[in-house]
Amino acid sequence: MKMWTCSKIAALKGKQRFACVTASDAVSGCIADSADIPLILVGDSLGMTVLGFSSTLPVTMEMMLHHTAAVVRGVKNALVVADMPFMSYQTSEADAIRNAGRFLQEAGADAVKIEGGAFRAPLVRALVQNGIPVLGHIGLTPQSVLTMGGFRRQGKTPAAVRQLLKDAKALQSAGVFAVVVECVPDEVGKLLSESLSVPVIGIGAGSACDAQILVFNDLVGLTGDQKPSFAGCFGNAGQVMRRACEQFRKSVEK
Repeated sequence: MKMWTCSKIAALKGKQRFACVTASDAVSGCIADSADIPLILVGDSLGMTVLGFSSTLPVTMEMMLHHTAAVVRGVKNALVVADMPFMSYQTSEADAIRNAGRFLQEAGADAVKIEGGAFRAPLVRALVQNGIPVLGHIGLTPQSVLTMGGFRRQGKTPAAVRQLLKDAKALQSAGVFAVVVECVPDEVGKLLSESLSVPVIGIGAGSACDAQILVFNDLVGLTGDQKPSFAGCFGNAGQVMRRACEQFRKSVEK
């Protein structure tokens, strides 16, 4: 039996700030889990950090199922949340329920994440009513990067802040157990955290959020200069691995 569930994550609100990690394979999942990270997201960001795409849009259901299953195999205690990729839930409610169910049934995920605010609330409610826990995601939503004009900071005007607050409360009412808020001013992250009864998980949203999430490759130093400006680096794994390859090459060339 896993240590972490959606209800236990939700119960951390107001009691303890917590860390979350986005992982993409059994090794990164196992490392994050062994570090007592309570929530591990298999994000479609793996399209950029692992598969070499310029955005998350090319990522498919089959790719996400493959990587989610790998992470699940490496995790014993953390809650594993699968990111629903572009066009896996936008086409119809029936498609969304079917695809979300595949993450739980085939890949072994504990919950799914979908992007979008108040307009996604009916879908979130339908998923939850069908026994599928949902993590919301507002602010910068990478699957909408083409309509947002790029990877740009959100919530910069009073009207935008009001909409974010409306979105967050609509998702909460629909039944999400937590909400990811990406790339907004610090004060907006603080406002959202203070306004919701479920945890607000920030990424580039300030330190006042209930939790923080980072991509594994970014936090251990595997992405070099390609990581977002707000992504903290807590290791130099890339340098260590490069030196190992150099030493191997030199040993062969002797």
